[in-house]
Amino acid sequence: MSFRLVLRPAMAIFFAIRDGLKDARLKRSPYFWVVFSDSAQRWDLLREGWKAVIKVFLMAIVIDAVYQYREFAWFYPGEALLVAFSLAFVPYVLLRGPVNRIARGGKQILKG
Repeated sequence: MSFRLVLRPAMAIFFAIRDGLKDARLKRSPYFWVVFSDSAQRWDLLREGWKAVIKVFLMAIVIDAVYQYREFAWFYPGEALLVAFSLAFVPYVLLRGPVNRIARGGKQILKG
């Protein structure tokens, strides 16, 4: 079951690359930067990011539930949520912006 520690971030990285390339094509500002600097777009971007990784997040919870039940004969929902969040959503948020910058030739173009 150690594949669970590789599979979840790999899936989140896949979606981050996909969405970062899409952002580059649309000439959007880097994701992480806009989330923290532009309060007008923040919730829309977070909602968009959440929609992109919801399947990864839910699968991460299921995988962790199976793992916990096999190892501990019990399910700890708080731990499953924390692990799923840290291994699914965090890599997505951290990588989407850099992929955008790399795809645009390393130029950091910020709106506003």
